[in-house]
Amino acid sequence: MLPEHRALLEDEPCPISDEVLGALYRANAYGLNELIATVSPTARAVLAVYCYRRAHLASIGLAIAATCEKDDLEWFGDNAGTDAEFCAPH
Repeated sequence: MLPEHRALLEDEPCPISDEVLGALYRANAYGLNELIATVSPTARAVLAVYCYRRAHLASIGLAIAATCEKDDLEWFGDNAGTDAEFCAPH
């Protein structure tokens, strides 16, 4: 990863609290779906992009992206939002 890209990711604020992010990280598939359902569609798209951009959270990002509208992912995701894997129906 390029140093300037890493700095951009480090400066990007997480759209949810650390507690909820930790719960998402520890959740099984069923629990993840329950947690995702509590987040608004806009926040869900932002969260999907946030997670997808980080290697250790990418699978969670894909799971969240599967619950989002493609237009929202493209709007909030910039380059990630146009990634075929990210926006594909899951």
